[in-house]
Amino acid sequence: MTSKLILVTGSTGYIASRLIPQLLERGYRVRALARHSERLKARAWFSQVEMAQGDVMDSASLLRALDGVHTAYYLIHNMASGYGYTSLEIEGARYFAQAAEKAGVQHIIYLGGLADPEQHIAPHMRSRIETGATLREGAVPVTEFRAGVIAGSGSISFEMIRFMAELFPIIPGPTWLKNKSQPIATQNVIDYLLAALTNSNGRGGVYEVGVQKVYTYVELMKIYAEIRGHKRWFILLPFIPVWFMAFGIGLMTPVPRRIAYALVGGLSSDSVVLHDTAEKTFPEVMLIGYESAVREALRRLHPLEIEHVWEDGLGDVKRLKHEGFFIHHREMKLQKNIEAPALSYKKFSFGEEWMQWRVEDSRLKQTVYFAPRGLGGFLYWYLLYPWHVYRFRRSLKIISGTIK
Repeated sequence: MTSKLILVTGSTGYIASRLIPQLLERGYRVRALARHSERLKARAWFSQVEMAQGDVMDSASLLRALDGVHTAYYLIHNMASGYGYTSLEIEGARYFAQAAEKAGVQHIIYLGGLADPEQHIAPHMRSRIETGATLREGAVPVTEFRAGVIAGSGSISFEMIRFMAELFPIIPGPTWLKNKSQPIATQNVIDYLLAALTNSNGRGGVYEVGVQKVYTYVELMKIYAEIRGHKRWFILLPFIPVWFMAFGIGLMTPVPRRIAYALVGGLSSDSVVLHDTAEKTFPEVMLIGYESAVREALRRLHPLEIEHVWEDGLGDVKRLKHEGFFIHHREMKLQKNIEAPALSYKKFSFGEEWMQWRVEDSRLKQTVYFAPRGLGGFLYWYLLYPWHVYRFRRSLKIISGTIK
């Protein structure tokens, strides 16, 4: 195991959850920074990392977290904070850069957003670029990667594409959906973040990353739909308010409304690679095509392949949309020892359903995963939801021995 200690901020987030296991596989010592570390207890890697409870807005907690750290990954955004989040992002980056300098950190690696700063761009994208600039104001060298749509199961930009393409036979949207994008597979994002640890030629640079082929956002959704076996049409209308789109996305996809508001605004400009220095500086990264990334995301559409983000010990009932699934999770205290049954599976023309049971700490945990296929899957889940809840509760009671 290498003696280098790596700090990963934003450890409850998507990229961090993919990065940490691969750092551990390579023998690095990892410290994970989170405001609420209890949310990570169900992660497979939790026992292998050192947890640091803290916040980038709290200088004292940052100094504790950065003590002895060689390299720090800055994977934080504040989009969920709503109005005023851009100023919070800049302030947090400034605190972090100052604390890293005081702690003797040798390298900061930052993942930002892909946009042309010389053009008119949305506040979200401007904030991502200004966050990188603020980090570079400190004395610690900063390597920045700028990415657009990250294509992979669990990525908020990809989940927006997935759920919209699954739900609507005719997809409404603004004319912005004709804007250009160069997406990048999740694994390639991780590849670049890892390469920056060992490739000294890239230290301190700013790199735009994405596949070589340029797509429109419409094409990204069409490709997903075609691979999934759907035919999709688009109606693009001018003057659709951002708040209205964000409301619909928040209702129908896993992306919260506040984050959707920021992301939708980002569609108003192109997100393309203007400088190909990333490929030249990091030739060890072999780019994965967008179609291959979509197929890999669909391969991961299985309960054993996704992060159990809902198991945080807070509450007995959880309902969420996550990595292509509608998920219903319930727990109950057991009065006697039982053996959990095997994972069950049903396939319908409009989706697939898994039911999983586990016994831990005298508690029976039941998780239902439903992967909708097309509009029929959404109607099946929502219109019959009271019946679903009844059968899920009854199943849990039967297995626990509460009823027969």
